[in-house]
Formats: sequence, C-alpha cells, structure tokens
Amino acid sequence: MKMKPASIARGCLLMAVAGAAMASSHREAPFIATVPKVDGTDFYMFRSYEGVSTAGTGGRSDYVTLIANYQPLQGPYGGPNYFSMDPNALYEIHIDNNGDAREDITFQFRFNNRLNSAALPIGTQNVQIPLIQGGPVSAINDPNLNLNETYSLTVVRGDRRRGVAQTVATSLPKPVDYIGQKTLGDAAAYRTYADRHINTVNIPGCAMPARVFVGQRQEGFAVNLGRIFDLVNAPASLLLDPAAIDAEGANGNHYIQRQNVTSMALEVHRSCLTAGDPVIGGWTTASLRQARLLNGAPPSGHQASERAGGAWTQVSRLGNPLVNEVVIGLGDKDKFNASAPRDDGQFLSYVTNPTLPALLGVVLAGDAAALAPTNLPRTDLVTTFLTGITGVNKPVNTAPSEMLRLNTAVPPVPFANQNRLGVAGNALNADPNKVNDNAGFPNGRRPKDDVVDIALVAMVGGLCVINGDSNALGLDSVPGVPSLNSACRATSVPLRARAANIHDAVDQSVVPFRDTFPYLNTPNPGASNL
Repeated sequence: MKMKPASIARGCLLMAVAGAAMASSHREAPFIATVPKVDGTDFYMFRSYEGVSTAGTGGRSDYVTLIANYQPLQGPYGGPNYFSMDPNALYEIHIDNNGDAREDITFQFRFNNRLNSAALPIGTQNVQIPLIQGGPVSAINDPNLNLNETYSLTVVRGDRRRGVAQTVATSLPKPVDYIGQKTLGDAAAYRTYADRHINTVNIPGCAMPARVFVGQRQEGFAVNLGRIFDLVNAPASLLLDPAAIDAEGANGNHYIQRQNVTSMALEVHRSCLTAGDPVIGGWTTASLRQARLLNGAPPSGHQASERAGGAWTQVSRLGNPLVNEVVIGLGDKDKFNASAPRDDGQFLSYVTNPTLPALLGVVLAGDAAALAPTNLPRTDLVTTFLTGITGVNKPVNTAPSEMLRLNTAVPPVPFANQNRLGVAGNALNADPNKVNDNAGFPNGRRPKDDVVDIALVAMVGGLCVINGDSNALGLDSVPGVPSLNSACRATSVPLRARAANIHDAVDQSVVPFRDTFPYLNTPNPGASNL
C-alpha cells in the first residue's frame, strides 16, 4: 500500500499524542486533588509567534515560549481569598536538551504573599478588613491591595537539586486575580493592568534577555469534560460525526472555558535552551516540603497555620496532556506524579496495553472489542510517545521517556494562519496558497493546537488504518517492546476508517487567545458591572 505524504504526516501526528487522550490534567491523582495550588493542568512549549511574518521570521520568532498552568477549575467568583500561589511550594519548568531524559536546565518559581493588614476605623478601633482589596485596583502594588503576591525566578543548570543555581529575579510582582469589573475594570482595563506585570529579565549564561509573566488567565483548553467523565455521556452518533458540536460546547462556551487558571509564562531565546541538537524536551513539576506541621492555635497573619520543612518532594508532573488523568491506572497516579522521565519504563504497560480504548468500547458500544484495537502491545502508540518522531521532533540521541518535545529549528506560524491540527492539518490542506504549518502539535504544543480529537483517533487505532499492511509509516522499534508493527493495520481496528471521525464534540479553534505574550486570554471576571 503506497502512502501519500499527507497520510504519513497525519499518521505521525496521531502517533505523537498516543499517551494523551482528551485534554489537560485536572484533579488527575488522589493526592493532588487535595492540594490544588500545586496541581499542574497544562504545559505548552512552542516557537513564539508574536509579530512574525507568514515566512516565520521577524517579531519574536527566535524565542521559545514555555507556559505551565496550575490550579485547575478556578471559579472566577472564588473570593474572598481567590487563588494565590503557595509560598511553601516549588514550581519548576525543566528542559532536556540532549535526549537523556534528565533535566539540563530548570527554571524555578517561588512565591511570597505579603499581608498588608488593611484596616478601617470602626468606632474607636481600627479593624482589619476581610477582603484582599480595599478599593479599585489599577497599578502594580496598588495601595488598595491587602495582599501582595511576588515571586522569584532561579535558573539551575544540571540536576535540579544538585546543579548550579543562579538568581534571575527576585520580588517580581504578580497581578491580583480578576476579582470583578468594579475592582479592576472591564476586560481591556484588566489586560492593561496585567500586562504591566510582564517583565524583561536577564538569564545568567544567556546573551539574550527573556520575558516572564505570572498571573491568572482564562482556561484555554476545549474539552467536553463533564460528558467524558460521566462514562462518555454522549451517543456514538455524536462522537463519530466530525461535524457535530455538542450544545454544551457551542461557540467555545464549554464548562472549563468559563473557569480560570494561573500561568507561569517564560519566553527564552532558543539559543539559550539548545545544546547542539535543535530538539528539546520539556515538562513541569511542583514540589512540597516533606514535612508539614499544623498549629492548632495559629498566630495572626497569612497562612500562619502551617509550618513546612524538610526536603522538596515532587507531587505534580506534566509533559504531554492528560497522560496521568486517563492513561495511568488509578493505583499509580500518585507514583507517576512523583516520578521523573528517566524512570518511565515502570509505566510502559499503560501505553503498550492501554485501557482507554476498551473503556470507550464498553460505554459506547457495550463491548470492549467494539472499539479496542487488537495489535497488542500497542507499538503504534509507544514509538513516538516515548521517543519523538523521526524527522519531526526526535532528538539525535534519545532515552525513551514521556515529555513534550519541540524542534526549535522549525519556524513559527502567525496565530491567524495556524492549523489547529498542526502538522497533520498542514499536510492535509491541498491549497497551494496555504501557509505551511509544521510548528504545531506534536512539534511542541501551542494554545490553539487541538490535541483532543486527534488523540482520540490515535487511541482507537486510527494510526493503524493509515499504516496499512506493510508498515508504510516505518514505525521505529522501541527498546524493551516486541516489534509487532506488522499487526498495526486496518484489520486490527474495529472502527476501520471511521476511527478518523471520533472527537469530543467541542471545538478548540473557537477558543479566544492572544497573539502576543503571554498568549493565553484575559481571565473571566468574578462579577460584571450591571
């Protein structure tokens, strides 16, 4: 069977999202659900496209943007405390630039929350107010703020705990969450206020200045979250019709779109991240102190009930989207969150023998065999999920491990010209006047990239339909996994060609984003003016 280039590219994209299944990570593990301030929800890594031409040049095209989102499902109305970051936590973004599944560069974020003890004269006494603001807010460190959040940024080269650590910045201000329009003005006013907190910083060892922003953003990921977790509460006719849109997801108005997250966004010149090979790997983690002592009679102050100490202990990890949420078994979710990419061999069976296709078969067709591909172990999923795709985002040398991989040599594409299906969508578009787009998922991940629908296609065997009877895609062998590529063919896929139609019935392409740093949209306000 001779494969067309478009089909090959599409197949490559399907391979890359094998470990993901539908969306970002929200409350994905038993322990992390109890500590939402350190729950990583999304990780993005892409060539910056602010101000770039259709040729992928100019503007910020030589920079790489890294965005780590934390604190899922923030209700905009969540006062009076809203969603400050945890001063007793360590948030990190890791870069592997030589393919050995170990961090070579780590960016560390630490937070400090200062209570100003704002008070009002009530009779003969000054009494502290119960809110984090005492009036309208529009300026950095506005005097009406009762709680000021700041953060430090450190770069570590080598091992994240034993490497060389150098300070990038201290006491950078973080904007207060979008409490509401009476406090912070309309969306345009809040955008102006938040943008004042974009800072230019100098990273030791890097000749080019970087930019950093930390603050609340609108949740940017489109997924039919409620229906998916309610045993896929939608008829097969809806999920297998690519033109169908669920009323809950129409116009991007799905549930999590109405929520907010907190983003740590960092833009670094690509020359400061690579080490010869243009391909880099990235992931984000959060750690807490090993010990926590609670005071039953805390003193006055902010978060004075807890005293933390001991070694940093990793409790959250995120590279590709939703690996832990719907791929890793329930009993190993906390273990995965505490693990490092170099140790991912212990989770291999969850990819070679995934349960999600069988579960989809049970809830959609009443029979696991109705949807689950039969080519086990699933080498079609393992190959690129753990190593990167040859010719797309595979490092020269690579140790199999789960992380997001980006080829920094591929030029960025302006936001308006981006294809939500990334590499596959670019290949399938036959328009001779099109703008080439090889800068999207799985080559890193941009906010607009729709990893949901393609991931579902991959899980139900769409790659094997494309692969045909003679391994037309040239799937690589993976150490420790039997090579059964010959079994990856259409006959192993119960849905056959219909596998390419499966989707979650919400549309990523209608989600609003910015085309400038930090790219994610202004958050939803807690209240609008009447």
